[in-house]
Amino acid sequence: MHCHRSLSAVRRLHTIHAKKLLYCDYGEPSQVVKLVEEKITPPQNNEIIVEMLGAPINPADINTVQGVYPIKPPLPSVPGNEGVGRVLSVGSDVKNLSTGDTVVPLEVGLGTWRTHGAFDASKWMKVSNKLGIAEAATLLTNPPTAYRMLKDFVSLKPGDVVIQNGANSACGQYVIQLCNAWNLISVNVVRDRPNIAELKDSLTKLGASHVLTEEELRSTSLFKSGGVKAPKLALNCVGGQSGMEILRKLQPKGVHVTYGGMSRQPVTAPTSALIFKDAQLRGFWMSRWSKENASSDERQKMFQEIVDLMLKGVVKAPAHKLLPFKEFEVPLKKTLDMKGFTGQKFIFTFCDNVS
Repeated sequence: MHCHRSLSAVRRLHTIHAKKLLYCDYGEPSQVVKLVEEKITPPQNNEIIVEMLGAPINPADINTVQGVYPIKPPLPSVPGNEGVGRVLSVGSDVKNLSTGDTVVPLEVGLGTWRTHGAFDASKWMKVSNKLGIAEAATLLTNPPTAYRMLKDFVSLKPGDVVIQNGANSACGQYVIQLCNAWNLISVNVVRDRPNIAELKDSLTKLGASHVLTEEELRSTSLFKSGGVKAPKLALNCVGGQSGMEILRKLQPKGVHVTYGGMSRQPVTAPTSALIFKDAQLRGFWMSRWSKENASSDERQKMFQEIVDLMLKGVVKAPAHKLLPFKEFEVPLKKTLDMKGFTGQKFIFTFCDNVS
């Protein structure tokens, strides 16, 4: 990961002429988000000046700008919850970070859709500069979401089965890779589409044990044949009929965890699954977990394990497209389609030759 500007050249600048995206009202991002300039002066006390290298555009970012997400930052606000940057300078009281460190945000809402920013040093974490820009920029939300859901709801051991819908989503791809790393069997459900064979092949190469369309799941003999045990854990980011179908496949006392609602349809449960299987329906929101465990040893351990897997090449970033920051209007129009399903994942880049 590198940038064409040298740190020594930047250090000589007392004032940085930065650019950032800003919204003053909630609404459709393509209408309310504007590009503005600001001057950033040297850091004070516990501040650091961060030059952004990459920042993804996530559905939660879009929903926040629209004003429909549970977290509503005070306006005006800079969008962007995730990203990776490089420390250009540090205030006199900063002890945990140094000039030149590669850093990622430790909490949402810092506003990462900008070229540079002044931030509280305690809200950023140093990571290896050997991480790819896409891996580092998306470290805060999706990998930990997959990690926690696989760790916190059911005691899983090698050979156990996990089923999930929305398997080609960013989080779904991390679930596949972590299951593969931990020797868990993953059954992955996706919507049918014209290029379904290509999608199945890409998820299989990522480490998916089985990939089924929603229609195939309804009629599959995968579990009845005894070839695959009934799942202990079901991960639902779609809701509606799809959420119900993966619930039906659970073994007795299995746990069904909802962490998204892409279909915008409610989660429904067959009475038989509740009575005869004693299935549990749970929910998970990464932002809440992160807030409750902000400075915990468990959180640091989780990040370290995820980063180690990334550095080993066992886990990689989801399919994505790097996009120059000046083209910010493109993803604001394409990130969510009319049905609310995520489209292609875009990651802003802020340097001419970031790698």
